[in-house]
Amino acid sequence: MRIAYFDCFSGAAGDMILAALIAAGADRSRVDAELQKLNVPGWSLRVADVRKQGFAAVKVDVDFDEQKAHRHLHHIDKIINESALGSAVKTRAIAIFTRLAAAEAKVHGTTIEKVHFHEVGTIDAIVDILGACIALELLDIEQVHCSAIPTGSGTVKCDHGVMPVPAPATAELLVGVPLAACNETGELITPTGAAILTQLADGRFGPMPEMKIAAMGYGAGTRDGKTRPNVLRVMLGDTSKSAPYETDTVVELAANLDDCTGEEVGFVMEQLLAAGALDVWTSPISMKKSRPGVLLSVLARPDDAAALEDVILRQTTSFGVRRTTATRSKLAREHVTVETPFGSIRVKVGKRNSDVIKAMPEYDDCRAAAQQHGVALREVMQAALAALKN
Repeated sequence: MRIAYFDCFSGAAGDMILAALIAAGADRSRVDAELQKLNVPGWSLRVADVRKQGFAAVKVDVDFDEQKAHRHLHHIDKIINESALGSAVKTRAIAIFTRLAAAEAKVHGTTIEKVHFHEVGTIDAIVDILGACIALELLDIEQVHCSAIPTGSGTVKCDHGVMPVPAPATAELLVGVPLAACNETGELITPTGAAILTQLADGRFGPMPEMKIAAMGYGAGTRDGKTRPNVLRVMLGDTSKSAPYETDTVVELAANLDDCTGEEVGFVMEQLLAAGALDVWTSPISMKKSRPGVLLSVLARPDDAAALEDVILRQTTSFGVRRTTATRSKLAREHVTVETPFGSIRVKVGKRNSDVIKAMPEYDDCRAAAQQHGVALREVMQAALAALKN
């Protein structure tokens, strides 16, 4: 698996993220060519090799004509969707802007549809975010990880006046993210930088994961740091030779139920699986006032967690849902179809690198074949495993 690890020892901003990826090997001419697919005139990208407080780095600047652009999320979605960019880049970029809109909406007590993007609505911020998504595609990055983030200290001047660091929307984006102590004054992590990293890293914050480093690059910021160079380092690596298992991030949702009927619990389990849950299970528990209850547990992809929480809160009597994010080691999975005396049976195969560790025939296929041929379920399953070995 190809990984990008952002080492934010001096914070991060949108231009620094794009610059670091270019420094690590993303072809600057191809990044620029992809960005030109935006149907927005009056801007150009400048990429330069610089020295930033002793470090060789790449600096990215966007020159543009527009004076002030307070765009809504639907304006930015339209710009992105009407471009000729690839679907993966569009999806990532829209997800970043949506996350940013949600943070702004919460801070200002409004909805994401009504939020005005100020600084991050200008074309340079749009280019930074799309450029970062393009660079990740060009580098074939499958997963993004990130260090703890220093926010800086003091105040920052924005459209709403002088605000404390981190700015309100930035602070909202960093909820649940490990922050690093830092004595540097100024804004080290910008809203654009926070939106990109929190969306792409998706909970994967902490020490560098086990990997073999293949390349690295430094992206330069605009200001000069007083206690540390204002650069962002990204390290690219491959886990295929160093880590025996694949890893991903999952969210476990949990709710205690003491006044739901068995029918209601069964119904919500069906609803959760239909809504994309990876797994759903229940456990008997004893609750306050010695009442027997049910612990409802749901395993979910991070992007699906909010929708699944909504199912739990709407379909059960629970007033709250607990959320835990975890890194999961897993076997690489694939489905193969084998031919048996009882017909075609799908088999789920788990691999570590190229070695088959385990295999499990699909229950629905085996059940249907057993009923059709009047044989035991186990007989069909054994036939499927034998066919796989052959």
